[in-house]
Amino acid sequence: MKDLYLLAYQLIAGVSDASTGALLIAAPVFTVRLMGLSAPRDAAPFLSFIGSFVFAVGLSYLYGALLIHRTGSMPRLEAVWLLTAIIRSSVAIFVLVAVLTGTLALGWITIALFDCICVLIQARGLHRGWLSHVTH
Repeated sequence: MKDLYLLAYQLIAGVSDASTGALLIAAPVFTVRLMGLSAPRDAAPFLSFIGSFVFAVGLSYLYGALLIHRTGSMPRLEAVWLLTAIIRSSVAIFVLVAVLTGTLALGWITIALFDCICVLIQARGLHRGWLSHVTH
C-alpha cells in the first residue's frame, strides 16, 4: 500500500510541476494569471526561464515514479528526493523572503507553502527510510 502512496505523491508532484513549467515556458503571463497572480508583460522571458527549471523538477519527480518498482533503484530515488527537496527549499525561502519584503505580492506565498509541504514530506520520508522497502 505504501508503494501506491509513494507513486501517487511522485505523480502529483511531477505532473503539477511539469505541466506548470511547460505552461510557463509556452505562455508565461497567461500561466501566472491562471495561478491567480500577476506579472508585467516584460517579465515573460524571465518567467519562461523559471518555467524551464520548474519543468525539470517535474520531470525529476516523474523519473522517481519510474524508479519506484525497479529493483536496486533506492539510491537513485533517494537522490531525486534529496535534490528536489533542496531545490524546493531554496524556492520556498526565496519566495517567503520576497513576500515579507514586499518584492512579491502575498499571493505568491502559495508557491512557498506547496514547496514547504513537499520538503517536509520528503525530509520525513528520507529520515524514516520510507524509500528503503519500496524499491526492493
